[in-house]
Amino acid sequence: MDRSQQTSCSAASHSPASLGPTKPFSLETCRLMITMLDRDMSNSMGFTEFKELWQSVNGWKNTFASYDRDRSGTVEGHELQQAFSAMGYNLSPQAMSIIMNRYSVQGRIGFDDFMSCCIKLRALTDQFQRRDTTRTGRAEFHFDEFIQVTMNI
Repeated sequence: MDRSQQTSCSAASHSPASLGPTKPFSLETCRLMITMLDRDMSNSMGFTEFKELWQSVNGWKNTFASYDRDRSGTVEGHELQQAFSAMGYNLSPQAMSIIMNRYSVQGRIGFDDFMSCCIKLRALTDQFQRRDTTRTGRAEFHFDEFIQVTMNI
């Protein structure tokens, strides 16, 4: 955070107890964090947005630590599904399979990839809920809107 109340992704790092020393987030995860809260599309975040990000990161870090039961610094598919369920996401086996295929290494997902999943789930859910005004679980996107939403995340 500099004097202008702005922060950059290079300032973000994490250290869940199970991961040992502080290790920076990947550039992609940092970009996702900024995009998730960049409501004015400035590619930066102010102090209020940073506070919201910090709270989310800490919540996800605690969730990860509570489901990384063997303290390996990774979660398996069933642990990931339990973590997502605890966060209110009831994902189909097909959706979980896609997530595992995208993020797992030998059936396990590390903290940085867990963070990326959480950020994308939150951002996509926010975009979906803005369009699901009747709360029926259905939203309408024009093709260009769909591309904007998914390519921005």
